[in-house]
Amino acid sequence: MLGLVMGKSSSAAVSKILSKLKGKKQEKEEEEKDQELSPEVKRILERKLKKEYKKEQKKLMREAGIIAKKEEPKNPSGSELALDYLTKWSESPKEWKFQKTRQTWLLLHMYEKDKVPDKYFSILLRYLEGLQGSARDKTVQKAEALMKEYDNSEREDSSHLEKCERIRKVLQLLS
Repeated sequence: MLGLVMGKSSSAAVSKILSKLKGKKQEKEEEEKDQELSPEVKRILERKLKKEYKKEQKKLMREAGIIAKKEEPKNPSGSELALDYLTKWSESPKEWKFQKTRQTWLLLHMYEKDKVPDKYFSILLRYLEGLQGSARDKTVQKAEALMKEYDNSEREDSSHLEKCERIRKVLQLLS
């Protein structure tokens, strides 16, 4: 969909432009009526005319200094979906349904504070208590490997310390 952003002074110019376009469209339609065409050909011509009309309308709007913005439908990101999944698990367990992709996303990104904020990490820890099978084993193995990696590194910045703290909490919970 096109949303238009325009100033007060350009609204009069826009109405003039639109009236010119409508006049051109009517002239072309009258010319087509004079010729006898099959319904299929008429339909094709109407589509072409409509496309030309829209193209010309955009061009005239640009020339008049009006900015046309395309509004894209907002699709929720993986993080939003995963955090909603976690919230639903916490707040309304009867409506919650297990989703492997959401759990996988959470397990991959649980140590990153920017992707899983502290508010959700505490809920995630409760969620991890019920983790079973290979998912639990892999999570413990990955946490142990990350802990060894961070212990061997010499970095001491705040994000490093936050990740280490999260890893410790997960290990304490699952071991």
